[in-house]
Amino acid sequence: MSELVHQTVPLGDQWPTVDPFLFCAHHRDAYPPGNATLGPAASLAGRELGQDFANVDGWNMYHGRGVPGFPAHPHRGFETVTYVRSGVIDHSDSLGARARFGRGDTQWLTAGKGIVHCEMFPLLDQDRPNPLELFQIWLNLPARNKMVEPHFTMLWDHQTPRAERRDDHGRLTTVTVITGAFEEVDSPPTPPDSWASAADSDVAIWHLVLEPEAHFVLGPASGPSTQRVLYLFEGEELALRGDGDDHGTLIGGSTGAVLDASQHATLVAGPSGAEVMVLQGRPIGEPVARYGPFVMNTDTEIQQAFADYRQTQFGGWPWPSDDPDHGPQWRRFAEHPDGRVERIQATKTAG
Repeated sequence: MSELVHQTVPLGDQWPTVDPFLFCAHHRDAYPPGNATLGPAASLAGRELGQDFANVDGWNMYHGRGVPGFPAHPHRGFETVTYVRSGVIDHSDSLGARARFGRGDTQWLTAGKGIVHCEMFPLLDQDRPNPLELFQIWLNLPARNKMVEPHFTMLWDHQTPRAERRDDHGRLTTVTVITGAFEEVDSPPTPPDSWASAADSDVAIWHLVLEPEAHFVLGPASGPSTQRVLYLFEGEELALRGDGDDHGTLIGGSTGAVLDASQHATLVAGPSGAEVMVLQGRPIGEPVARYGPFVMNTDTEIQQAFADYRQTQFGGWPWPSDDPDHGPQWRRFAEHPDGRVERIQATKTAG
């Protein structure tokens, strides 16, 4: 194994990460056509409704009973970054915010001192399948920000910067810059209390799409302690070469690789091309105590989180059910806690 690649690991539904990230969940469901109530037009017999993760027929209901998804549940002490590649997500939370977002959109939610939210996957199309693919990345908060006010924001597809690079043979690599500047391409502002907003955090989340046999060079990170992990989630193979390394390391599909972020990394896609997620950042370097939906620094703080939730419900739940959806219309929108409304043009192909 070359000095560029420190470690490789096979990928499952939840990808292992390094500080400051907690994990990355990759959801990919081949949902069938929907019914009149936005659930699957298919039998649910044999599924453990409320806890359906068996991937029967290539899709899951998760904790949903009518519409797939994750009904109301609490979080404290970290952030969720949800990036969608296909399908539709309906969000509602205890701040009073709600949104419908889809392909190319990113939702960034700072849980801080506590929030309750739900994420439902309505199946809007009754005439054809409703494929869903998304990444949800858990980004830790430093101790000083564990108890900040919750914050909800959307980064829409049309606001998301992308960079295109061609190699010497004209083969294209496209970089979607979810956060963290890529060369001269700056990402939109991150939430104010995020670790990604710290001046020297060097946090980046990039989605790379390489054409077959494309060569692409990923430059060194800006900080000496920055950690970088690359995940090959589409494509059969990817060659990785570091500075002065003519041979490199070949990794297979569904593989993560921890890289030496101080080196240039040359990526060479296989004959079927490649899709890659890159997560990087300077470690927070603090103890992590984690239990279910809460991530703090000590076990005592975890116990306090459960006690606070039992007592206050983190502000209560303002919606009529724990699994609300936003109706059958093809639309993308966000209603913010301050009353601000964003309405985004949507089509069936855009989600």
